[in-house]
Amino acid sequence: MRYAQGGGLTDERRFFREKLRMEAAERFVRGDENTVIAHDLRVRVRSVQRWRRAWSQSGSRALASKGPVAHGWPDQTWTLSRIKTLIGRRFHKSYTVQGAAALLKRHGWSCQVPARRAIERDENVVAGWVKETWPQVEGPWRRSMPGSSSRTRQASR
Repeated sequence: MRYAQGGGLTDERRFFREKLRMEAAERFVRGDENTVIAHDLRVRVRSVQRWRRAWSQSGSRALASKGPVAHGWPDQTWTLSRIKTLIGRRFHKSYTVQGAAALLKRHGWSCQVPARRAIERDENVVAGWVKETWPQVEGPWRRSMPGSSSRTRQASR
């Protein structure tokens, strides 16, 4: 299971974005306006507004990169094993992988699995296969006779 975050950014891109946020924080201290900061850093005003709000509540650390990379892992993918390890480090509590999964589920988190599609995938060919070939492979939907799920009926064996 994977608990995704970070949108698959490269380390260089993640570092660049964090650097922009930190530069914006320096500008917040100087009292620069959001529109000026956005123009100078070539980002959207809404991003600067979001950064300023986070900065005003929690300081510059609110603008630091978050996620697995910030905790020493090489990529931005949260796995149950990593979450279990982080819980142990931060709260000195030991969970099994299954226990960490149950804890996450109890708090409303869900597993995110990225769609894996080949670059060469041709949607028109796939649609044609589903329409023409799949019905032949799948067979009829209904039985010719009613079935039974009873374990005691001879016909069900």
